[in-house]
Amino acid sequence: MKKVFMALMAVAVLVGAVYGAPKAKVRIALIIESTVDDKGWGQAMHDAIMAVQKKYGAALVEYNYSEKMKPVDAGSAARQYASRGFDIVIAHGAQFKNLVLELCEEFPKTTFSFGTNAEIGPKNVFTYMPMSEETGYVNGIIAGMVTKTNVIGIVGPVDAGDSARFNRGFILGVKAVNPKADIKVAFTGSFADYVKAAELAHTQVKANADVLTGAAQQATGALRAVAEYKDKPIWWVGQDTLQITMPEGFKVIAAASYDYSAVIEVMIDKRQAGVLGGESIPLSFTNKGFVFKYNDKVGAVLTAAIRKAADKALADITTGKLKIDWAPVKY
Repeated sequence: MKKVFMALMAVAVLVGAVYGAPKAKVRIALIIESTVDDKGWGQAMHDAIMAVQKKYGAALVEYNYSEKMKPVDAGSAARQYASRGFDIVIAHGAQFKNLVLELCEEFPKTTFSFGTNAEIGPKNVFTYMPMSEETGYVNGIIAGMVTKTNVIGIVGPVDAGDSARFNRGFILGVKAVNPKADIKVAFTGSFADYVKAAELAHTQVKANADVLTGAAQQATGALRAVAEYKDKPIWWVGQDTLQITMPEGFKVIAAASYDYSAVIEVMIDKRQAGVLGGESIPLSFTNKGFVFKYNDKVGAVLTAAIRKAADKALADITTGKLKIDWAPVKY
């Protein structure tokens, strides 16, 4: 029988926390619907696990992953990892919630994890939730100051999870500096529909949008569409810093990334202390769960005034001076 989640959030990552090497070997498996080089959602988690493995060595941190896993296939992969004795099985996506809840009872000694989700799960399930309204807000400040047409586009996957938080934080950031801006929101209905994301981006540009953004791996499809307007002042603010390094990165003014290293460290530390789950791990600017970068190659579009405004917002969020009340925002 599935256990019922409680809508409570446990702060599991402390500012300045220091984690020592694992006391014993830990085996970690990652299951993702996209790929480990998607320049977005999947790669962010993959890179974090790789960073932790590099930090402690492959002798202490073993890592395997399965790509292109739809939920129906992911259940089989997760069961195989658990059966083979992997300590931590991460099903990276809210779409994997049900299979995790089913498997966690079958394998009570295995730590399962999925996100994004801020709920508290069974005693051997960790969740994790990026407070992405923070990154959205900073990106929104930039978009609201950059736009010349006063039309801004959001290409989202679905209106749920951290994407919903990002979108609403973005809208609040735009409105904080440009209350008259018209923000157009559209959804592909999928976290990995790059083609649909591109189509929606083109539609928004045709509707006069000159700055766009979007979350999840499907957002790279929208970015590629923006890059097709090579000689026009159409810009992108990203939800992954890797987008700056893409061939289309010349259109990315700035971007924020999730750093899941702290999440991995917490899960290892907790598990080896006898806590297999039952907590939600947040990511925020305060606990260094986010990385924010400007793209200096975009030139004059990134003015000193825009940098100053974005930097102030980031600093105020990090210190707790600015709280982003994202939930009431309506599209």
